Amino acid sequence: MKRLILAVAVLAAVAGRGSGQQIPTTADYLKGIKAVGREGQGNDVAASCWKGLVATGEAALLPTLEAFAGANPTAANWLRSAVDAITEGEEKAGKKLPTEALRTFLTTTTHDPAARRIAYEVLAKADPTAAEKIILSLRDDPSVELRRDAIAKAIATLKDGDKVPESLFTAARDKDQVEEIGKRLNKSEADITNHFGFIPKWHVVGPFDNTKGEGFAKAYPPEQGVDLKATYDGKGGAKVTWKAATAKAKDKEYALVDLNAELTKHKDAVAYGFAVIEVAKETPVELRAGSITSIKMFVNGKEVFDRDEYHHGMKMDQHVGKATLKTGKNELLVKICQNNMTEPWAQSWAFQFRVCDATGGAIPFKLLSPEAK
Repeated sequence: MKRLILAVAVLAAVAGRGSGQQIPTTADYLKGIKAVGREGQGNDVAASCWKGLVATGEAALLPTLEAFAGANPTAANWLRSAVDAITEGEEKAGKKLPTEALRTFLTTTTHDPAARRIAYEVLAKADPTAAEKIILSLRDDPSVELRRDAIAKAIATLKDGDKVPESLFTAARDKDQVEEIGKRLNKSEADITNHFGFIPKWHVVGPFDNTKGEGFAKAYPPEQGVDLKATYDGKGGAKVTWKAATAKAKDKEYALVDLNAELTKHKDAVAYGFAVIEVAKETPVELRAGSITSIKMFVNGKEVFDRDEYHHGMKMDQHVGKATLKTGKNELLVKICQNNMTEPWAQSWAFQFRVCDATGGAIPFKLLSPEAK
């Protein structure tokens, strides 16, 4: 309702141009665009505001970039289009863009990462030398996209025979860049696994029943508290106990726990993985997992993520939960469900799991023996 009222007010301001009413400002236009709903509600207002914003020209460029902060995806698309139209209009008119302001915006890490990346693109056209100088300094930037650009540029500037600096491997976050640099530095699989912060050793237990997919919502005993010495009533009345499992590289994925191999193949089943890590101080983290089937993540007994879907593909970091680790020991529990699909491509039952910061960089942690909990 607030968004609708705002949109109506902005539209009224825009419609009032030339009628003696107050002329809308750049801020008015931006409010109208940011009021657009995810389902397209308010698109008419956004379109009118977009025209006014673009007509404002260069003076609206930096405010538009700043407006990315807090914008929903639909509004961000409108803002991106406005930036493109403004810069194109200024170039056609033979006017210079505010390169100094763009440099300041780009190097201010508190601005929205997507907006900073767009500012870099604009600056690269307006002042390529300045843009290249800045991007080479951003290999440790909190913006993953700018970090990627910086690392790619650093690699491209290496001459034949130059050794890739170890610092580039440390700074890299994207899988393809890590693998490329790792290959040139002769990094081992273990080096890459550690670089990403994957958990390499687990205890797993199962199967529990997931007939009709009902096991996803059902809290089996491990969710009430983990006892590695316990024996549980599993699927079909079978007795199940915890067992150690080592994650391995498989199918171009790192640190994969293959539950079919660890627990034997089951359908309509639930399994749990458990690990304990220790950190030196309270640390906000992202828990990133890959799983082709339904998954839940828990930290110290609290659920932090769930996704109930099956066999829609698996890739690194497809599931991301956020948590804050406490100083000392922290318990990680992951729940992985399997359905009853019989197709050959629906037989995988596995997961990979890593602990990292918001950029995807591994945080310092020590993997403890689960008995140490």
